[in-house]
Amino acid sequence: MDIARAAAGLFMREGLRATRAEDIARAAGIAPRTFYRYFASKEESLAPLFAAGVHKWAETVRDAPAHLSVSEALRHGVVQTMTPGVGVRAESLQWVRSLLRLAEGSPALLRVWGEACHTAERTLAEVLAARNPTTPEAVARPTDAEPAPHARPSEEPSSSSDASPPLSPGLRLSAAVASAAVRVAVEAWAAGDDPADGPTGPVALAVRNLDTLRGFPWHTE
Repeated sequence: MDIARAAAGLFMREGLRATRAEDIARAAGIAPRTFYRYFASKEESLAPLFAAGVHKWAETVRDAPAHLSVSEALRHGVVQTMTPGVGVRAESLQWVRSLLRLAEGSPALLRVWGEACHTAERTLAEVLAARNPTTPEAVARPTDAEPAPHARPSEEPSSSSDASPPLSPGLRLSAAVASAAVRVAVEAWAAGDDPADGPTGPVALAVRNLDTLRGFPWHTE
């Protein structure tokens, strides 16, 4: 995460094209060879930063009060993680805006953002399964582990016997639909100049998108 923050700062100050992996390593206080132990490219160095944000929402949905419906839990997650001064600092949202604007002009960086969102969909599907503890997914797949989009150099890949069971199509669809509703809201806000709070902020846009899905058969199994 330290490397990711250093990269984000350089990208926003110097521009993506002008920033080299070696510059990021220097800013993070590490050797270039250490940088390449973690990331294959300068764009990939933002993966932990992107992943942290999108996973935080899924984890907040997981921790939502048990009596809330799926729709209410999704809204709860949005409000708790995306409201300036509540779940996120206003400065952090401006970072998000700047980085997503950079991604729009960089296929490599846009791919990193997309991969982070796709991984978060899997986490959200597991969260939805956990909200119905009788489902096989909820029993076989605990959801309290931290996501690891980029393994540490010392970590070994898990064996095939540790592979998680496949999630049902319904769970995957529900997670994809909910994730898209929030992702599109954040991207739409980032593309403009509206403030982070108020009726055109990311929270309001995301809640509005989720409200359009009223009646959607949210699957928890």
